[in-house]
Amino acid sequence: MDISGNTIFIPGSTSGIGLALALELQAKGNTVIIGGRRTELLREIAAQHPGQGTAKIDTVQIDTTDPASIDAAAKEVLANHPDLNVLVTMSGIMRVEDWHRPESFLASAESVVTTNVLGPIRLIAAFVEHLQTRPDATIMTVSSGLAFTPLKVTPSYNASKAAIHMLSESLRLQLADTSVKVLELEPPSVQTDLLPGQAGNDHAQPLDEFVSEVVNLIETQPDAREIQVERVKFLRYGEARGDYDQVVAAVNASDPHGD
Repeated sequence: MDISGNTIFIPGSTSGIGLALALELQAKGNTVIIGGRRTELLREIAAQHPGQGTAKIDTVQIDTTDPASIDAAAKEVLANHPDLNVLVTMSGIMRVEDWHRPESFLASAESVVTTNVLGPIRLIAAFVEHLQTRPDATIMTVSSGLAFTPLKVTPSYNASKAAIHMLSESLRLQLADTSVKVLELEPPSVQTDLLPGQAGNDHAQPLDEFVSEVVNLIETQPDAREIQVERVKFLRYGEARGDYDQVVAAVNASDPHGD
């Protein structure tokens, strides 16, 4: 993926990693369309970050849990930005769950899978044919270090991100005969509001530091298949290093949401 000159759609980008990444990519000379459910917030973000020339922010209302909303947003994005060449399937939720009793996890798990797995699948379905018409296109999926090392209190989230990792691996093989690259972003724990208290978690990477490192990796490694900041490698490669059990223990011992 080239760092500039793109038209990029990032649903789920009104806060956290999505918004920070959108603004960094805009600053690098890209048109970025941010998506979210709250039109007032979308307008506010666009007004605060007008950009210059083609490096601008546009907005579209979208609820990635709703197939009809995804279809409507895709039609709007493509009508207004026929040069769209990058899709970032950013939207996701994380829930603490207790799997001892179904009433304490089932509704949460269904919501997580709908948002984190079906959401990206539906987004890709809405844009994949268009992206194949572009001479250089990218689908950026967003998994997690927890796809490779589980956090005890978030089983559904861990599983959803493991699914996104394997989906990314599979799509890369299927789309190898097209102009579409598949790039997987693998965040570690980052200081956002993904979970209550996460923004102030000293064990998490500061958001601005994370996004700056991500954009630098995209810029310096244009042929990368996975975007891995240094902090995520502890989680990503535990099994390969042979210290998986120690990594699992360390991650769960440091979790403020655990027992």
